[in-house]
Amino acid sequence: MNLIQIILLFTLIVPFCIAEQSVVDYCVANLTLPKTPGGYPCIDENKLTSNDFVFTGFHSPGNTSESVFKSSVIRANDDTFPALNGLGLAMSRIDIAVGGVVPIHTHRVSEIIIVIEGTIIAGFIGTNHTAYYKTLYKYDVMIFPHSLLHFQVNVGDTPALAFVSLNSANPGFQTTSLALGANDLPTEIVSKITLLDEEEVRRLKAIFNGTNDLIL
Repeated sequence: MNLIQIILLFTLIVPFCIAEQSVVDYCVANLTLPKTPGGYPCIDENKLTSNDFVFTGFHSPGNTSESVFKSSVIRANDDTFPALNGLGLAMSRIDIAVGGVVPIHTHRVSEIIIVIEGTIIAGFIGTNHTAYYKTLYKYDVMIFPHSLLHFQVNVGDTPALAFVSLNSANPGFQTTSLALGANDLPTEIVSKITLLDEEEVRRLKAIFNGTNDLIL
């Protein structure tokens, strides 16, 4: 490829790259208006203050005693921290009691975790069914690629604390056990598509308030 061709290619690519960039510095979400696939409409920037760009929800631990998994996730996303709207960022505080877990789940985006206190086993399962997992200690960091199933387990003798960052203002969160137990699919269908016996499906549905209707 000669210099003229390179210049021509560059002139074709650059406009598309610029088009992907934001035309505003920020777009603090107006939560009183409907959300769209691109996020929330913006609050008039003349009405914003420094407080709109600060999130204080991570100060206190989450209540792990109310969860069957003995864990708590406090999320800073565009619904709870409107300044993240359109910026492609979110964070969560994760508290895990002794013996607790963040159950296997998935997001539509990638996630990075840093352990602040405690000892956890964290991992993900690739699409080739390989499990990548590791015991993480204070200040260890691990990445979970987008859309892959991943989890955390507190294997220490003290509560664990970690923070995660995700590359979306609304990354989504689907837990496998909750998806199986909270749905309104007939029990026998869930049993057939998962190979779980119907008794176990009913147990999950009882925990997560799903229905147990049978096919007529």
